[in-house]
Amino acid sequence: MDRRSFIKLTAVSGTTAALASCGNPENQLVRFVPDEDIVPGQATWKPGVCPLCASGCGLTVRVMDADKDVVRDGQAGVVTIYAAKKLEGSTDHPVNHGGLCTRGQASIQVTYHPDRITQPLKRSGARGEAKYDPISWDDAVTELVGRLDALVSAGNQRALALLGQARTGHRALVVQQFLQRFGAPAPVRWEIFGDDLLRRANALSFGRAQLPTFDLANARFALSFGADFLGTWNSPVSQSHGYGAMRQGRAGIRGAFVQVEARMSQTGANADRWVPVRPGTDGVLALGLAHLLMAAKVGAPDAAGRAGALIEGWSAGLPAYTPDAVEKLTGVAAAKVERLAREMAEQRPGLAMIGGPALAHTNGLFSALAVNALNALLGSVDQPGGLSFTPQFNVAAAAKAAGPAPDAGASLEELAAGILAGGAGAPQVLMIDGANPVFAAPKAWRVRDALENVPYIVSFGSFLDETSALADLILPDHSFLESWAENVPESGSAVAVATVAPPAMAPLHQTRATVDVLLDVGRRLQTPLNLPWESMEALLGITFATLPPSTEGGDAWSEAQEKGGWWGALPAALVAAPSGAASASTVAPASGFAPAAFVEPQFDGDPAQYPMHLLPYASTTFYDGSAAHLPWLQEMPDPLTSAMWSSWVEVNPTTATKLGIRDGDLVDVTSAHGTLQSTAVLTPGIAPDIVAMPMGQGHTQFTRYATGRGENPASLLAPLTEATTGALAWAATRVKIARAGDPDGRLVLFAGGKNEEGRHGPGEEHR
Repeated sequence: MDRRSFIKLTAVSGTTAALASCGNPENQLVRFVPDEDIVPGQATWKPGVCPLCASGCGLTVRVMDADKDVVRDGQAGVVTIYAAKKLEGSTDHPVNHGGLCTRGQASIQVTYHPDRITQPLKRSGARGEAKYDPISWDDAVTELVGRLDALVSAGNQRALALLGQARTGHRALVVQQFLQRFGAPAPVRWEIFGDDLLRRANALSFGRAQLPTFDLANARFALSFGADFLGTWNSPVSQSHGYGAMRQGRAGIRGAFVQVEARMSQTGANADRWVPVRPGTDGVLALGLAHLLMAAKVGAPDAAGRAGALIEGWSAGLPAYTPDAVEKLTGVAAAKVERLAREMAEQRPGLAMIGGPALAHTNGLFSALAVNALNALLGSVDQPGGLSFTPQFNVAAAAKAAGPAPDAGASLEELAAGILAGGAGAPQVLMIDGANPVFAAPKAWRVRDALENVPYIVSFGSFLDETSALADLILPDHSFLESWAENVPESGSAVAVATVAPPAMAPLHQTRATVDVLLDVGRRLQTPLNLPWESMEALLGITFATLPPSTEGGDAWSEAQEKGGWWGALPAALVAAPSGAASASTVAPASGFAPAAFVEPQFDGDPAQYPMHLLPYASTTFYDGSAAHLPWLQEMPDPLTSAMWSSWVEVNPTTATKLGIRDGDLVDVTSAHGTLQSTAVLTPGIAPDIVAMPMGQGHTQFTRYATGRGENPASLLAPLTEATTGALAWAATRVKIARAGDPDGRLVLFAGGKNEEGRHGPGEEHR
């Protein structure tokens, strides 16, 4: 959908006016009276919360009058409503400071998407055929309540499971309380690019099981191991704001930045130096730097406290990590290692960060602990120009939620294996809340096969994707502009933040907010769950009322609704307790945790048969594929390749020459788990033994804009995991690549012009 077509959907069109005044009765449309007082042509700005990642960026939503097609009492017609027209970043919000990424800008299309599910649906065809009939909300909720009551009657409450995105805040609280009071297991969370491994490392090193916040604005030197912090990782808008200040915000001071990674990311393209490293050896380089810093008396071994005690050989100065030893393991020349250490010693304060592919290995926890120890040695923890942890609003305490904190849920791999094994513990009713593992999980886990064996599946999705298309019942959620939106950001701010916004516009369709549906279901059960909140609005009112107002005699809840959230110093009773086995001041390693030492990463595939490493990376536009249905993102050129509406395989030119592959050729990429065919893009910004592909394309079911477009690199992935956390080692798959044919036009590259559909014409699909 191009911008012109989108505007037609959200504004009064001349066509509508012409039909309304046409003398032919067959073409006349009834203009219904608006449900609210509308001031034509007058825009208002309302707060909002961006939904497309976990950062929780604040929005300002431009709302104006617009015509909407409706059906009332069986009569088709048009009614004027207030509708969102434009999204911008909120200038006062402490996470994004007025910024908004391209995905955030495009999120407005979630509300107006032509393939959005507009009312409850009940499966009418075979599972997976995506054939559904409309059903009323009352009938849909009654059916779900009946299924849950049957589990209670059978004494089998643990046969209810929920599979969803990793969520925090108020929605997560309601889900947890619903499952806990029902007697069901904790939610199963799935994200292919999840950061649970880093949270585990931070819990061990610093006593905080959360992602860090980086004070880039005050740093003199930043070293990143694989973290695409300006593009897709952690809180990119917040980090981009800090990075801009680090580079240009201080007179006479320009912070230095080095990126360590095997494939140049958007962040790497902005670095002073890009340092390629062998897959799975980032932690070795970090400890090599620590060895040199300690030798230069920049920091004593005991200065790193608990974080250093978690590393084998730390107290002796890491004698196994000399520059020569580091070069042999990482491929980074000893002279470069020494230069990096010198720069870190001389340019203080400095910080190191790690994320993305650097942690996507079977030894990822070691690498994360190594970088944490390096930061502790530099004195960068909880210091200006270093890293810290955003104070977390204890929503459960504010809501006075009863019951203990829920146990950690099973992994996706465990869930699928349990279903396939059958038995009394297998789920009989499965709720799907935003996750799409059928698209993104390794084939070896057989997630689709497992879900097809669940007797009853309910989805709260707004679109049919590969996973929700297996549902028996679909209860579509409001969009973030039509309902109460909230987020408790995990990182990106020096102060605690709770973002919130009331509905910016009335719902366009017969949808309902998922939280309100769960609360309604809980009330209707034969044995009610007695959840203490009537609605999401009521829950938000309770929790925000516990926060201190910004003005004397003020009301924090009213203030939050006006400005889009609350931020500041939390009362002690509302600060979430540090997570993890011990506090950061504890020096001894955690009970049962042996000091970490480097172990060679494992890779799936015989190196003789599969000589290359596959790197599926988070797309700047689609991330993990969850935003591929938005046409504005499909037509946005990739910042490094200029590709749009398509997939590609990045190959080093030296490797391509050896294999007889030219730029634009079709290539087959094969792992032990499958083969895909795509277009080769030659780039020097990738190591010779790496082939890389962006995630996001290759959907078999995800609206007209994403279905059947491009290829999905997740289809090649091996099921290797990191042993301690169970996190998928999505960078641990070996592949081979071979030329398959001449260019066939499937790769679309930006060339400055468009045809009427917003895609490049045949003469423009060239480099």
